[in-house]
Amino acid sequence: MAETKSIGVVGSGQMGSGIAQLAAVHGVNVWLLDTDPVALARAKKSIDSNIQRLVSKGHLSQSAANDALGRLSYTTNLEELHMADVVIEAIVESENAKIKLFLQLDKIVKHSTILASNTSSISITRLASATSRPTQVIGMHFMNPPPIMKLVEIVRGADTSDETFYAIKALADRFGKTTVCSQDFAGFIVNRILMPMINEAFHTLYTGVASKEDIDAGMKLGTNHPMGPLELADFIGLDVCLSIMKVLHAGLGDTKYAPCPLLVQYVDAGRLGRKRGIGVYDYRGATEQAKPSARL
Repeated sequence: MAETKSIGVVGSGQMGSGIAQLAAVHGVNVWLLDTDPVALARAKKSIDSNIQRLVSKGHLSQSAANDALGRLSYTTNLEELHMADVVIEAIVESENAKIKLFLQLDKIVKHSTILASNTSSISITRLASATSRPTQVIGMHFMNPPPIMKLVEIVRGADTSDETFYAIKALADRFGKTTVCSQDFAGFIVNRILMPMINEAFHTLYTGVASKEDIDAGMKLGTNHPMGPLELADFIGLDVCLSIMKVLHAGLGDTKYAPCPLLVQYVDAGRLGRKRGIGVYDYRGATEQAKPSARL
């Protein structure tokens, strides 16, 4: 099994830029692609800053940082990924969007290239079936933020080969990650457990059991979680949480996975969390927090 020397990362948001940074620091050449040049420029600025922060904290020498920065290329042209050994998509959590991208990549990249998805819930089998290489399609789900969180969840589709699995596991090992392997069922491991908990926290707020602050404090102090579930939902993005709950509900067919109406309302209102400045909490001011109604 040949070592992965170069990867393409599609999507320059928080996940994509974090994966690109992680790979470059660990000696892999990276093309980071986004169709939006403004987003791409923002990602480059963020990665440059993050790598220099590693130097200032003594985690990386300046020479190693310069080498890492030299391994990064930025592009808006999908054709430039044609020689990548692995392409990791980190775009919007939409099955249709991911299938469209995989269809394009399948025609562009070399025959041996592995197509990996950073999806947090969408079927790898369905993504793979849209390509001519289903044995070389796999889920490589990084936790947020990728440079810091230790876990990578590897998801095998129905046709994912052992060779593909071990190549992706070796890449995650090279990144210093711990891996877990999930079969291709809705939500995989982490979100199958995490998202219903977050959804239940919304129900607890929705029904007036407690305030958002007390819900989060109770879970942080009572279960030793570093973040409360509502704060975590804001960090992940309420739209992402809602999307995953819909996948769980559709894929498992149980009403217990139905999204809380309050979560739906917040997303409808554009209250998507930290990335929008407001979600369950209001991040637009230093001290003032939003006071959402606990009912629709």
